[in-house]
Amino acid sequence: MLEHRTSANRGIAWALVGVLAMAASVAGQTPTASQAREAIEAAQAEPGEEGLGRLTLPQLMEHFGVPGVSVAVIHDFEIHWASGFGIADVETGDPVDPETMFQAASISKPVAAMATVRAVQDGLFGLDDDINTILRSWELDGAGFTDTRPVTPRGLTSHTSGLGDGFGFPGYDPGIVLPTTVQILEGHDRSNVGEVFMEREPLTFFEYSGGGVTVMELALSEARDMPFEALMQRDVLGPIGMTRSSFEQPISAANDRNAARAHDGEGRSRGPKWHVYPEMAAAGLWTTPSDLARFAIDVQLTVRGDEGAVLERQMVDEMLRPVGVGPYAVGFSISRLGEGWYFGHGGSNWGFRAQLLAHTAKGYGFAIMTNADRGSALIAELSRRIQRAYEWDSVAEGVRRGYRR
Repeated sequence: MLEHRTSANRGIAWALVGVLAMAASVAGQTPTASQAREAIEAAQAEPGEEGLGRLTLPQLMEHFGVPGVSVAVIHDFEIHWASGFGIADVETGDPVDPETMFQAASISKPVAAMATVRAVQDGLFGLDDDINTILRSWELDGAGFTDTRPVTPRGLTSHTSGLGDGFGFPGYDPGIVLPTTVQILEGHDRSNVGEVFMEREPLTFFEYSGGGVTVMELALSEARDMPFEALMQRDVLGPIGMTRSSFEQPISAANDRNAARAHDGEGRSRGPKWHVYPEMAAAGLWTTPSDLARFAIDVQLTVRGDEGAVLERQMVDEMLRPVGVGPYAVGFSISRLGEGWYFGHGGSNWGFRAQLLAHTAKGYGFAIMTNADRGSALIAELSRRIQRAYEWDSVAEGVRRGYRR
């Protein structure tokens, strides 16, 4: 009974912290970094979906079987705070800190798309060029679907190319001989996925296509005449200052010393520490929430009119303007949440889940990375808490229409 009372008192204390920490926000003031972090860690004043608001962050992590989570919050075009929580690796007990690297999974796609747009800016090819005029070592069979409209970099990066591979990438155990990019596209015996193929005319429907992003990876590497991971470091990661990021697959021994382990839905080790992803543009980025936040901030600042580290403003606009079919622009998912427009991407690899979300105009957002298969549910609750703590327009009530008399 004493243990029950102690647990209950602890929950009350966490809830009180949350209420006090939210006071500045309720009063119309921006919470300090410590206030916001405490508010998000604490039990919430409102129960939220399925009562998850009543749980503290440690309780949420235990509930969803997530050993570790790392968070970076953007406010006023800067990283307001970044923190790691829990355990990076249940086999070693190493803690998560802001420098711990996670697999970004499909958040790799918009980062890779920035390099594609940089190549367009540099005059190597156009966003609406036929991809077969860029490829050298492999040719995409249009299968009769490209007679009137070609497959283009814009279509491949927005999942409107007409490709119908219909698969994600499960990755490979460390030590396995990896397929080349061309072997992946052809569905070679070394590859654990099928070949990419045309299913419909381009720009007919939206269909998420990791295979299409892999086609773009090959084209970009051949246009630059550079290994993909090297061009990403030179053209995107380095200029933005993403010093804890790499597309190298497998991860280097030096980076692996502070890299998270993959865990299952119960928070248990999945055996191998992580899977290897030769499909680098689609799923191969190792990074931190802080580096993803720097990436988003660079986009936001460029849109605002500042000089971007990688792209000119008109080129960033291509990454934020939906192509006309589906919810994507060039690389980013674009969505209206409440009163605001946001760009971002989610990520789901073997034992890792992640989310990047940022406002297109107002200079706020977040990046959250986890090391377990049920991390998406935890991310959803943390997203809700961050939006409320900072009073995003995604949770604001719209202006009521009225007339003066």
